[in-house]
Amino acid sequence: MNKDNIVIETKELTKRFGNFTAVDHISFNVFEGEIFGFLGANGAGKTTAMRMLCALSKPTSGHGKVAGFDIGKESELVKRNIGYMSQKFSLYEDLKVWENIRLFAGIYGMKDKEIAIKTEELLARLGFESERNTLVASLPLGWKQKLAFSVAIFHEPKIVFLDEPTGGVDPATRRQFWELIYQAADRGITVFVTTHYMDEAEYCNRVSIMVDGVIEALDSPANLKKQFNVQEMEEVFYKLARKATRGE
Repeated sequence: MNKDNIVIETKELTKRFGNFTAVDHISFNVFEGEIFGFLGANGAGKTTAMRMLCALSKPTSGHGKVAGFDIGKESELVKRNIGYMSQKFSLYEDLKVWENIRLFAGIYGMKDKEIAIKTEELLARLGFESERNTLVASLPLGWKQKLAFSVAIFHEPKIVFLDEPTGGVDPATRRQFWELIYQAADRGITVFVTTHYMDEAEYCNRVSIMVDGVIEALDSPANLKKQFNVQEMEEVFYKLARKATRGE
């Protein structure tokens, strides 16, 4: 983690829908190569905040920069410099493995020659050489997960946003997936991750916890547990989540 290089910066970031304030003046920074956990119960505002950071939704007020670009004014440049993976894995199940890689690389603006070379490198690294012509629908869930993450960072973005990436997979597969996250962070890619699994919050460099549209806590897991005098991140989360007044 490089604290000299801020790759996500927000100041008083706010999103309103009519009279409802989904995200209420949040301010925080995320550093290069950091694994940053973004937690909150349903209705807390974390999905709305992530959509703004991915330049998919414009802020009502406040400012945000991602990879050096203004999320309100330079949305296309933001999108070119980030990766994104959702719980649904963002793959086309009726396409072959290599076709998915090529499709997403093209969307991210990579050149054909570079795509061809890096596709072979990726298939070898994942041990997928024999699966290059396999339809994604036929892959085991854990393999789909690895492929989706690898596709999301294929273009070497500065930041990858992971929205509940390990939902519905077994603990062993989740641990394998976090090894991929660590490898990406070691290469300087910042990982911004939402999760419902509190054991995964322990793997992050820092964690923020949103309640009713505001960030109620932000620190390392060790410091948060010390602050709240508890042994597990789950206990920190529930102490804060109990303060929520709005539901989904």
